[in-house]
Amino acid sequence: MKVIILAGGFGTRLSEYTESIPKPMVSIGGKPILWHIMQRYAHYGHMDFYIAMGYKAETIKEYFLTFSAINSDFSLDMSTGQVETYNVDDLNWRVTLVDTGQDSMTGGRVKLMQPYIGEEPFMLTYGDGVADIDINALVDFHKDHGKMVTVTAVHPVARFGELEINGDCVKSFQEKPQVTRGWINGGFFVFEPGIFDYIEDDATILERSPLETLARDGELMAYHHADFWMPMDTVRDRNYLNELWSNGNAPWRCTPSVSQNEGAKSPTLSPTDEANQTRDEFAPTNLVQA
Repeated sequence: MKVIILAGGFGTRLSEYTESIPKPMVSIGGKPILWHIMQRYAHYGHMDFYIAMGYKAETIKEYFLTFSAINSDFSLDMSTGQVETYNVDDLNWRVTLVDTGQDSMTGGRVKLMQPYIGEEPFMLTYGDGVADIDINALVDFHKDHGKMVTVTAVHPVARFGELEINGDCVKSFQEKPQVTRGWINGGFFVFEPGIFDYIEDDATILERSPLETLARDGELMAYHHADFWMPMDTVRDRNYLNELWSNGNAPWRCTPSVSQNEGAKSPTLSPTDEANQTRDEFAPTNLVQA
């Protein structure tokens, strides 16, 4: 199944990094967070990617165009320009890069991807969040319920330490990445192609009119993912994710599957959970379910 990744926002809360690069290119463990997201999909056999770019799109283009050089050792014959690579990080990915404009909203970016997606179901997520989600279980859930859209429901990120108190005595203090109550939009969508009919133009915000309308119509379903999920919204988030990766404790880490590497070259460019799977429809007014 084709995978759209929204990678066009400004990332203003990460301005320490995003003044020079787009948010999806901010690194975790020496690799852009975009690469981590793509690895998760590829681990489950979904390797046809469509990157909806905007702000500093040229940085993302340059990364994929120079992927082999960045991720391998090589010898360069300066007289002929011939390059011989060694220890190549081969990935059997197909990557289509589409500039959807710097000022387009999320819905507008999705609409602009329609010529590349065609009339078939597709997946979509944001280019700034990682999770240990079972992608194939998500797809199976979507196919089983037969509705227009599936959104992955996750627990919100915790910003403060959680206290267990008995009277005035603190029994435990825990810094947790997520709270254990409430559900919010965690990305990792599956869409039927009919979603394009709900998007008017570049100014449409996907999370407003399109999804609100689908919720009212009973066409928006929630795949519950109660395990790890975290967006990279702030420098603190980036540092936390980087620490998890550096310590070997990153829940979203995947070992590349045989299908990713077997007979593969570097990414090619085209022109153009077992989590709780209870079926729930979101409340019609928002994307948060208490």
